[in-house]
Amino acid sequence: MGDLISIILLGIVEGVTEFLPVSSTGHLILAGALLGYDAEYWKVFNIVIQLGAILAIVVLYWRTFWAVLTGLAKFDPVAIRFVRNILVAFVPAAVIGVLLHRHIEALLGSPLTVAVALIVGGIAILGIERFVKEGDISGVADIPLGIVAGIGFIQCLAMIPGVSRSGATILGALSLGVERRTAAEFSFFLAIPTMVGATALELVSNREALKAGGGVGLGGIAMGTLVAFMVALLVVRWFVGLVGKHGFTPFAWYRIGIGGLALIALLAI
Repeated sequence: MGDLISIILLGIVEGVTEFLPVSSTGHLILAGALLGYDAEYWKVFNIVIQLGAILAIVVLYWRTFWAVLTGLAKFDPVAIRFVRNILVAFVPAAVIGVLLHRHIEALLGSPLTVAVALIVGGIAILGIERFVKEGDISGVADIPLGIVAGIGFIQCLAMIPGVSRSGATILGALSLGVERRTAAEFSFFLAIPTMVGATALELVSNREALKAGGGVGLGGIAMGTLVAFMVALLVVRWFVGLVGKHGFTPFAWYRIGIGGLALIALLAI
């Protein structure tokens, strides 16, 4: 029963935070540390349940993906540029993620790193919101290749737990001249190959432990993934509407507040 409650709780945390610029992985690590969870036991679970949130994007934007698939069949240049941009932005994370996999895994066990990264990231968001002007590049397929590559390298900052993959890619895109809605949607679409790749790498790396019944287990992972999927379905549409009206400043203050509280709690333990 204890594991079941934890699985549901962490699935909710993942679904709520995956596409917000607040770091889903960071929140899962902090939740585990503050609730006394064994980080090693939950490590694979925390990575793999992100697939649930990714599936929510596929469902919510199915018309976009269908249009791209049918466009590719017809060699439509817009569909080709759409896929090209996603793949080019994905490459830096794929290469660096494989090369630095062990170092990244070590950071996943550091809640103190998460707390500091949340605070620093919040300050960075406030700076970008204050000094960066709204861009005019609209449409995922119309983002220039150089900017796409730049966003891809900026995404790699999210390998530090607490930085936030969505936050890094969205704010990086804004800084490079992409308008808000396109920046958010590009981040959503880029999450699909990025998180599928991260999950595959994690499952391969821990295949022996999973076979031996180590960690949460496949049944628990499946349940956590389902919970994350259902919650993310609700959160994504709300997030796009909120950003359109209020920008990212509320998330900056949230990051600074939650990071500060976590830092105090961790130093007091």
